[in-house]
Amino acid sequence: MRIRWTVATLAALSLAWTMLVIEMPWVGISAGAQAPATGACLADAKAAPLGFSLKDINNQDVTLADHKGKVILLDFWATWCGPCKVEIPWFVEFQNKYGKQGFQAIGISVDDPLDKLKPYVASMKMNYIVLQGLSNEKVQDAFGPMLGLPVTLLISRDGKICAKHTGMASKEALDRQIKALL
Repeated sequence: MRIRWTVATLAALSLAWTMLVIEMPWVGISAGAQAPATGACLADAKAAPLGFSLKDINNQDVTLADHKGKVILLDFWATWCGPCKVEIPWFVEFQNKYGKQGFQAIGISVDDPLDKLKPYVASMKMNYIVLQGLSNEKVQDAFGPMLGLPVTLLISRDGKICAKHTGMASKEALDRQIKALL
């Protein structure tokens, strides 16, 4: 009985953790980080590891580096993740609003195989690139640590990580950061 309560407590704490916006600069997490008002990243912004290729929902290879030169919103998400379901319509809106200005949203699904992912993408009307990240821990490790979902990064045109949000960010903060980078 004690083990069940311990597991339940840890599960509740994990869920709470993913829902909170947490700042932990000592491990590289700056949730809610702001892009500077000038539109440029901070001087010490890290280069994004864009050398990865993943399959999209049509089983075609997509290399992240092919999108360098655009402002990239890179989102690690899962179909079971409540905050992810809230953010997806925002990303659809951002893609519609800013796509012609050099913006590209890219979602990396970390939980489902293609046969479950493809209908989910269609039902959510996701108009941006969705990649299969299941069993591809190297990508998650490169952009990590991933201490919960969603994890959303904003990457500048020159390939620098300008903001990283662990947990659900506000739509307004993301919009403001995207505009500053465009």
